[in-house]
Amino acid sequence: MKHDSSSAGAPSPRGRRPGHRDTRERIREAARELFLADGYRDVTMRSIAAAAGVDVALVSYYFGSKNGVFSAAMSLPVSPIELLDVALEGDPDTLAERLLRALLAAWDDPTVGVPLQTAASRAIGETALSELVAEMVEREIVAKIAERLPGPEPYERAAIFVTQMSGVIFHRYLLRVEPIASMPVEEIVRRLVPSLRSTLEI
Repeated sequence: MKHDSSSAGAPSPRGRRPGHRDTRERIREAARELFLADGYRDVTMRSIAAAAGVDVALVSYYFGSKNGVFSAAMSLPVSPIELLDVALEGDPDTLAERLLRALLAAWDDPTVGVPLQTAASRAIGETALSELVAEMVEREIVAKIAERLPGPEPYERAAIFVTQMSGVIFHRYLLRVEPIASMPVEEIVRRLVPSLRSTLEI
C-alpha cells in the first residue's frame, strides 16, 4: 500500500510529492459517500478520516473544516459558509444588502458561477443530493443568519430570508427568467433590499 511520503532513497517525481493528489481525492470521495449516506449533521471529520483510511489531521490539512470538505465533496468552487461568514460581519442595518451582494457576486463570477449553477442543477435532479443540501442550508446558513437576528422568531425570519435569496438563484441563474436574468446588480439590489430587510427586521 502506498503512503503519502516516499520511502527513503526512492526517487521522487519532479513537480509534486507523490500521493498527495490521490490522498486528497480519496478523502473527497469518502466524504461525498458519507454525506449522501448519513446526512450533513452526522458526518464528522473523524468519520471522514476513518472512511478514507487516513489520519484526521490530513482531512484538516487538505480541507480545513467540515464545511470545506462538504464544498469539495459537492464539487463547489467556493464554500458557501465561508462567503456567508464574511458577509455576516458588519452593521446589522446593512446585513440584507451585504448578503444579497455576496450572493450575486459569487453567482455572477465567470469562474465560480458556472460550477455553482451546475451543482445546483444536479441537486435539483437528485433526491439524495437535494436532501443533503437542504440539511446543510438549514443547519449552517439559516442557523448562522438566525444567530445575528435580535428579537422573536429569529430562525423563522432567517428561513424566510433564505427562501427569498433562493428565489433569486432559481430565477436568475437556473431558469434565467427575464428581466431578472439580465438585470444589473445595482437594480436588483435597489428593488430587493427593502423587502429582504423587512424580513430580517422585527
